[in-house]
Amino acid sequence: MIPQQINEAPFISVLLFFLAVFTFNSSLAQDKEEENGKEAPNRHLEAAHQAYEHQQYSVAIEKYKEGYSKLEGRKYDLKGKISYRIGESYRKNGAFRRARLYYYRAIRFEYHTQEPKVYLYYAQMLQMNEDYEEAITAYNNYLEYKPDSEIAEKGIKSCQLTQKWKENPTGFTVENPYRINSGEDDFAPTYADKYHRSIIFTSNREGTTGEDIDPWTDKPFSDLFYAKKNPEGRWNDPALIDKKENVNTKVNEGAPELNSEFNKLYFTRCFKRKDKKAGCKIFVSKRSGMNWGKPKSLDLGHDSADIVGHPTINDDETLIIFAADLPGGEGKKDLWYAKKDGSNGKYNRPVNLGETINTAGNELFPFLRNDSTLYFSSNGHIGMGGLDIFKTTKREGEWQKPVNMKYPINSIANDFGITMQKDRKEGYLSSNRRGSRGGDDIFYFINPPVEITLRGNVKDKQSLQPVEEAEVKLSPVNSESNQRAVTNSEGFFQFGQSQIEQGNTYTLEISKTNYFNIIDTIDTQGITESKDLEKNYTFERIPDKPIVLPDILYDLGKWELKEQYQDSLQGLIERLDRNKKLVVELGAHTDARASEEYNDVLSQKRAESVVDYLIKRGIDGDRLVAKGYGEKQPRTLRKTITEDSITFEKGTTLTESFIDSLPTEKHKELAHQLNRRTDFSIIRKDFKPKESPQKEKDKKNIGIVKDPGVNKVNYILGKGDEITIPVIINGYTYKVAFSKSYASLYASDSFVMQLLERGVITKEAFPKRARRALERGNIRNMTEINLDEVRIGSKKVNDIKMTASKNFDGKIRMGPQVLKNFGDYTIDEENFQIIFKD
Repeated sequence: MIPQQINEAPFISVLLFFLAVFTFNSSLAQDKEEENGKEAPNRHLEAAHQAYEHQQYSVAIEKYKEGYSKLEGRKYDLKGKISYRIGESYRKNGAFRRARLYYYRAIRFEYHTQEPKVYLYYAQMLQMNEDYEEAITAYNNYLEYKPDSEIAEKGIKSCQLTQKWKENPTGFTVENPYRINSGEDDFAPTYADKYHRSIIFTSNREGTTGEDIDPWTDKPFSDLFYAKKNPEGRWNDPALIDKKENVNTKVNEGAPELNSEFNKLYFTRCFKRKDKKAGCKIFVSKRSGMNWGKPKSLDLGHDSADIVGHPTINDDETLIIFAADLPGGEGKKDLWYAKKDGSNGKYNRPVNLGETINTAGNELFPFLRNDSTLYFSSNGHIGMGGLDIFKTTKREGEWQKPVNMKYPINSIANDFGITMQKDRKEGYLSSNRRGSRGGDDIFYFINPPVEITLRGNVKDKQSLQPVEEAEVKLSPVNSESNQRAVTNSEGFFQFGQSQIEQGNTYTLEISKTNYFNIIDTIDTQGITESKDLEKNYTFERIPDKPIVLPDILYDLGKWELKEQYQDSLQGLIERLDRNKKLVVELGAHTDARASEEYNDVLSQKRAESVVDYLIKRGIDGDRLVAKGYGEKQPRTLRKTITEDSITFEKGTTLTESFIDSLPTEKHKELAHQLNRRTDFSIIRKDFKPKESPQKEKDKKNIGIVKDPGVNKVNYILGKGDEITIPVIINGYTYKVAFSKSYASLYASDSFVMQLLERGVITKEAFPKRARRALERGNIRNMTEINLDEVRIGSKKVNDIKMTASKNFDGKIRMGPQVLKNFGDYTIDEENFQIIFKD
């Protein structure tokens, strides 16, 4: 790339109206004054300075050369400065090889000690000529003077990427339709009819309207030309779009864009003013029969000397995006937009597209496709050389990070002025790459469309019924952007062809409150033809009761997790990886054949060994709670189990008395084996990952459960007789105020709205009569809301009612009557604990 500051003219063969040409160098007057103070007047240098200041670079080059030849003596400083400016003039005229030679001469005169940028521009010219190793050396030389230069760092990266992209081209084919190009500059095409058989483009070829020569480029001023294919698909000879000088005049016209009806022409006109900076404006001309009417300038609220041009519009012409050097931009020429006021038909004040799109360099030639994809050229984003073409899409109202179109759309030269069909990756671009007939040529490109869609269904695993309102997120791997869909009443979702690209890998994540997340990989790499992908998923609910893990067997009296049983935990590891907000309790249980104290210690150590292994596998220790229950919770079977011709029916509880009643030792041994288990329970759904995960077990999360029926919960003191208790509502922890003077469970309407926004509760938690107000963003006073699950410590209550109150200025509170739902309790004021006892 020619990074951000290739500067005033990233390419000059594109003429004045390309908006890259009018940055005035205010230091020139001072330079001239300094030179004149050091030597006798040199009329050639004075003339060169004047031409340079007025951007007449072709004239400046000749005058500088004449002035240089008249210098006597060494005068290295002045020779270095003149060489630098000749190099600048060549660069701004697009003669990069010659510019490179004069930058090198300036360095030989050690001019870089006065102006380090000579190394930067020299590096850019080397890069434009594919001398990447020398370019990287020159960039590094510049970094010695400017160690924080982002431009140089990007230049080095650009040299490295260019070689990689050329070795791995995209699927586009680019070719030169020579018949429409001339030996001069032909560029910035736009389609002129809905069948894509004609174009309007810019050229300074022979036959333009004016006879004057542009002193910047030493070429004719540019006009708009029209070319059309004949029935055999061959291009006819291009001709001026009008001969009445309505559109084409004696100054520069170019960068055309037609509306969707092809009856209105937007274009740029740059004015010629003697001895002063000239401006550019956007004009609009309406078709009148076979001709174009007198154009009118668009009022975008800028001064006549401002550079404004390169228009592109949306389908209904209510939005215009353009390039300009207006105050308040990010760099040199930025992309701006303006919306049309529906009341008066005029455009509102322009707004900068922002730093995601614009850089400290130049952003030019925008092209809006289907109102949602923006193509543009830039030398500020990392590219291959000169101007590169970039693509950005609009998602959720924001333009995303631009993507380089890579090789062969881009080249080491300047690539710009793209136009494309709406429904096919086919169109034209402008470039001065190798293979051009003259300076800039129009190139044809095509990438046969590979259209990929994704559709699917989500069903509940248990009921096999469709799951409605599940969020489906599709994210490219290694990217923060994503597409979102929501399942309908039939559990159906889909992503269209504009949302899925060929040659990419996506992560598909499906989530809904009280369900385990589903994560899948969608890979479109290797797909060479259009394809409709179909995926169906079953959603597993997060259970209220502990889930027994696959068999984990230990040696008698041992607790070390044996290697052959580590695979039994793989499902849990994957589940925790997919559901980053879950906190689980690992409970280990023994049979009843040893002493209670022995079984307590053994179960606790076995639970701890499972936690140790999960931490080694990357699970944050703060998400794991290890509890040893010993023999205190005999297993209740959730399904009928048959082994070795012995059957235990669903619902059987394997108590010690039940086991003693079994007919044979074989029956008893199987029952004891079923009691020896490790299970896990979901205790929270609101874990917030830390930057540095806990890599060892937290002692407070590990312990022996002496009495499953006893539950102690710490509280903190509040105002008056109020205390604050940690309560888990539908898996999310909140601080709830408790007082003996409070009655039911109350929450302020604002707090209830927060629960809705976080997804802790849904609209289904509200009575039907309250949902209409909810749709308007209101919560009716004294509405009773159903909470699926409320936990205090290890105590849990399902389907508890909470009342929303507009007269309550706190968040959430409850009284003794609510607390009794969790069991009998006492308040230990000495130890600040609430103690529940079944």
